[in-house]
Amino acid sequence: MRERVRPSVTRAEDVVANASGENFPVALRMLPARHRRHLTNLYFFARLTDDLGDEVRGEWGDVAELRLRLLDELAADVDRIYSGKTPQSPVMQAMGQTVRECDVPSKPLLDLIQANRQDQLVTRYRTYHELEQYCELSANPVGQIVLHIFGVATPRRIAFSDNICTALQLAEHWQDVAEDLAAGRIYLPGEDLERFGVTEADLAAPSLAASGAGRNVRQLMVFETDRAERLLDSGGPLVHTLHGAARLAVAGYLAGGRAALAAIRAQDYDVLRGTPRPRKPRLAKELAKAYVTGR
Repeated sequence: MRERVRPSVTRAEDVVANASGENFPVALRMLPARHRRHLTNLYFFARLTDDLGDEVRGEWGDVAELRLRLLDELAADVDRIYSGKTPQSPVMQAMGQTVRECDVPSKPLLDLIQANRQDQLVTRYRTYHELEQYCELSANPVGQIVLHIFGVATPRRIAFSDNICTALQLAEHWQDVAEDLAAGRIYLPGEDLERFGVTEADLAAPSLAASGAGRNVRQLMVFETDRAERLLDSGGPLVHTLHGAARLAVAGYLAGGRAALAAIRAQDYDVLRGTPRPRKPRLAKELAKAYVTGR
């Protein structure tokens, strides 16, 4: 007998709503139950995909090869959804319900999996354009699925959403510079490191004060934070086009990004000494502002 899709919807939603370090579930508790269920399914699919790409460890053989194999199995479960078969994973069984009820296309799901395949093969990005292309796989699909969940997906809204999601991904990368480096990855574009005179060794310092190029690293992070903020703001008008639960949800994602960037600034751009975390009062303030102003 197959495992049930979820033992408790309420418990699953609680896990998402209380997820530490996540900008994704900002407004989840305030949404209608039918939307919470689908957003919870999406969250667990995205979390599973990321965990297969980041957390899986093997006792023997190549870890990257193991992760790629598991990601291939996950992609096969996506194919099962669209071919009318039952996915093997309980997470994918739940996601299958969302796909059917919200008419979600397969490409965003497969793009998220492809982003995690890329993480096994690519650990540096030479240009900002290359990083943007990665975000098209790793972040933008989430926003596209969200729009489908609310039944409001249009080309214009997707374009706004893509800007928001790329900015959210950039904000997360800038928060996690130290954590990513410990995992062997650098998302700061190589061209930007060169422009500001920052080396990989400079990023390995425990803090800006301990880095021989601390001033350069701070200037780099000011530049990257400002760029992410401009991109986030360019997608902000999406909120104005939405109403009700969809408006609240997207305002929540926008608020999460703005609060994350504010946290980087509040830490004086010292992302080397730890991940800057958004404060809940700032999140609430940004959520209310985005919802009321529509951007």
